[in-house]
Amino acid sequence: MPERSKSSSVSNLPLILDIDDFKGDFSFDALFGNLVNELLPSFQEEEADTAGGHGLGGTEALPNGHARASSDAAKFAQGDSIPLFPEVDALLSLFKDSCKELIDLRKQVDGKLYNLKKEVSTQDAKHRRTLTELEKGVDGLFDSFARLDSRISSVGQTAAKIGDHLQSADAQRETASQTIELVKYLMEFNSSPGDLMELSPLFSDDSRVAEAASIAQKLRSFAEEDIARAVPSVVGSATASRGLEVAVANLQEYCNELENRLLSRFDAASQRRELSTMSECAKILSQFNRGSSAMQHYVATRPMFIDVEIMNSDTRLVLGDQGSQASPSNVARGLSSLYKEITDTVRKEAATIMAVFPSPNDVMSILVQRVLEQRVTALLDKLLVKPSLVNPPPMEEGGLLLYLRMLAVAYEKTQELARELRAVGCGDLDVEGLTESLFSSHMDEYPEHEQASLGQLYQAKLDELRAENQNVSDSTGTIGRSKGASVASSHQQISVAVVTEFVRWNEEALTRCTLFSSQPATLAANVKAVFTCLLDQVSQYITDGLERARDSLTEAAAMRERFVLGTNLSRRVAAAAASAAEAAAAAGESSFRSFMVAVQRCGSSVAIVQQYFANSISRLLLPVDGAHAASCEEMATAMSSAEGAAYKGLQQCIETVMAEVERLLSAEQKATDYRSPDDGMAPDHRPTNACTRVVAYLSRVLEAAFTALEGLNKQAFLTELGNRLYKGLLNHWQKFTFNPSGGLRLKRDITEYGEFVRSFNAPSVDEKFELLGILANVFIVAPESLSSLFEGTPSIRKDAQRFIQLREDYKSAKLASRLSSLWSGSS
Repeated sequence: MPERSKSSSVSNLPLILDIDDFKGDFSFDALFGNLVNELLPSFQEEEADTAGGHGLGGTEALPNGHARASSDAAKFAQGDSIPLFPEVDALLSLFKDSCKELIDLRKQVDGKLYNLKKEVSTQDAKHRRTLTELEKGVDGLFDSFARLDSRISSVGQTAAKIGDHLQSADAQRETASQTIELVKYLMEFNSSPGDLMELSPLFSDDSRVAEAASIAQKLRSFAEEDIARAVPSVVGSATASRGLEVAVANLQEYCNELENRLLSRFDAASQRRELSTMSECAKILSQFNRGSSAMQHYVATRPMFIDVEIMNSDTRLVLGDQGSQASPSNVARGLSSLYKEITDTVRKEAATIMAVFPSPNDVMSILVQRVLEQRVTALLDKLLVKPSLVNPPPMEEGGLLLYLRMLAVAYEKTQELARELRAVGCGDLDVEGLTESLFSSHMDEYPEHEQASLGQLYQAKLDELRAENQNVSDSTGTIGRSKGASVASSHQQISVAVVTEFVRWNEEALTRCTLFSSQPATLAANVKAVFTCLLDQVSQYITDGLERARDSLTEAAAMRERFVLGTNLSRRVAAAAASAAEAAAAAGESSFRSFMVAVQRCGSSVAIVQQYFANSISRLLLPVDGAHAASCEEMATAMSSAEGAAYKGLQQCIETVMAEVERLLSAEQKATDYRSPDDGMAPDHRPTNACTRVVAYLSRVLEAAFTALEGLNKQAFLTELGNRLYKGLLNHWQKFTFNPSGGLRLKRDITEYGEFVRSFNAPSVDEKFELLGILANVFIVAPESLSSLFEGTPSIRKDAQRFIQLREDYKSAKLASRLSSLWSGSS
């Protein structure tokens, strides 16, 4: 900081500035304040005011306690003789001195900077030289390290080779030592055939039996390989081979004796449940044929394979007491219990096997295979006796269905057993494939048995229905039919419940197909075969039902033909014939209703089959290309026979209805209905009695058709019936003569018929009856107005020509000549 002597004059002494003042947190305000503090006391006071706040009345407190007025006030009190800013000269002198010292300081700093730059440049050059020398030294050091590493690697490889040679030499020495030992033992076994008394103590010491077994196996392997390599053409080799053959024979005998001794010890330990001894024996026996003899021996000695009582208990548990008929549900419960017992037994054996055998998975594989092939197979052979397809068991004994149900239960439960055994453990054994093989003889002919069973069920059901129908016929006798009340009562009607039963049989068969068929193609083939049986059964059943209903219609038609009224009959004979005709009509109406019921039930049966196909069959056939489409086509083909029978029957129904309509018209229509006498009385505007009877009959009998038929079938039937009714009425009215009042009566009948046929919802029929109404006007209008009737409807001129000839005044009014020009023009 700048300093100045208090007693000296400001202008006489130079300003002292320190370079350190410009270092660190330099503040120009602080530098300036330090320069002018002594010359401008007011500057100090303003700084004090700023720091401590303003005093009262513009005064400041001094250290001695006196108040001092501000410098401005003092100056104002002194008068105008004192300059306004007397310190300016001192400040100018101060600033000049400060500039000179600042210039000197800058020169000093520039000199120092120049010296420092020069020194830094010198040190930098020196440092670069040092770095270059260091880099050269480091490169040399790296080269030295690389040579050292290469040398170390070479020495290491040499050492490793030496070690390998030493290890190989040691192994050869050990092998040679063992070979010498083995040759010594081989010479002992090669002494004489069957002589095992002079062997080393090793081969008779029970405490070293594991070592003896290992050496014996090595000796036998060596001898057998040497014999295989020997060349008989060389005498010496042949002699050597014969000598080794003696050793091989003796070794085989010794190994057999040792194996039997170990098996005996193993059995004794097994009886005492000494797992450690069993494990030791099993480990030694594993050197003989990989321990297969020990594994087979252990499995074969399990009680469930040798205890006859256990096998008999299995049969009683599943099949029940001897001589009783086992049911699938009881067999299912018995198999569940038996298979649970087998699984528990195998699980217990697994614990022992894990603790005893060095290769437990192999033992488990043998055990599970023995369980399935012996214990399970023995039971299945008694449970499943494949029936003959030529002479199947009768339904009284359960038929083929009982066999199939037993097969399904046994297959499903045995598959569950296989999964349980897989969970317990069965090594590498394909337990699922082995289980499938147990049923292979039954699966080969399963589709044929399933189809034969469905056929047997169908035939039994038909026999049952025939017996029921015969009982009903016997109980009712001929009551009612003698009066012609119901021809159809003796015929069995189609039952939707029976078709539902067919579907239920098929569903059960489908469940078995799904159970037995794991491959999609096989499943689709079996499902298609089973579904074809259902199609054949339903088609035959409903077709036969429709044919029986048609027979009723045929019988009713025969009755009508039998009682056709002739001419010139006595009143009594005519009355009897009329009564018989009424009976035939009643029989026809009853047969019509029966056939409509058959058609309705036929439609319901087909719908049930279609729904079953959509819900159950389709999803099983879709994965196989073409199977679904083929089944759809087969279903359509199967139902075509029923459709043909239904079509023929509906035609017979129309014939039956029209025959009764014609009978009613012939019996009820009077000549006076359309030729009323001109007695001056008001004309009768009611429909004729024949019309009323016909409409009443049609309304009554067609109620069954409206209920039974639907869709296009209903529309086609009613359209055909309407057309036939139209033609029948035209032919009927050709028999009568009409006067104007009769024409009005005819028009009233036509209106009645037209209103009835509108319920058919057949536009073509409605149009024909509307034209009939127009046609009836030919009997009402005057002769001179006839030509104007057909101006808008030329299509009815042909029928009008015939109708005009039925006018009462046709000849008297000479209508033939009057209308000849009209007919010639229309032609």
